[in-house]
Amino acid sequence: MWNFSETMLEIVLRTAIVYAVILIGIRLAGKREVGQMTPFDLALLLLISNAVQNAMTGPDTSVTGGIVAAGTLLIINAAVTQLVWKNQKARKVIEGSPTILIRHGKMLEKNLEKERVTAESLIQALREHGIAAISDVSIAVLEIDGSISCLKNDELPSADRPHRHMRFLSKRNS
Repeated sequence: MWNFSETMLEIVLRTAIVYAVILIGIRLAGKREVGQMTPFDLALLLLISNAVQNAMTGPDTSVTGGIVAAGTLLIINAAVTQLVWKNQKARKVIEGSPTILIRHGKMLEKNLEKERVTAESLIQALREHGIAAISDVSIAVLEIDGSISCLKNDELPSADRPHRHMRFLSKRNS
């Protein structure tokens, strides 16, 4: 049960490598793929987790090896989360950036192709937002989490409203 024959450092390194490969694979799959999990995606996720388990712990099937691998995953994930939170360049590389799919009532075909979003799935997302026609959309954005956010033309502030500026004055003791 408690096997210390396999070096714990090797398990840590194996786990870190598998984490990096899986993270890169998920990132390359695209935002839309990650944002909408189908039964096929769930099956794939379960099979990947089973397939990489041996790659992380090697021949070590002990409780210790499993705890070391799980702890390593948690620590790496916390470190990546911290890095993404503090570093904008790392955030863009790891999480990506939002992509505009519709601007001023026009579908941006090039962006749809780049993100592998079909016109049908975009129209479905519009219906989910209560929007019947593409021409009613001011902007639709594929967010980094795979969701599509939309603003209708009437939801944007009009340009004829003046901007309000607030001036902050410091109190002076004289």
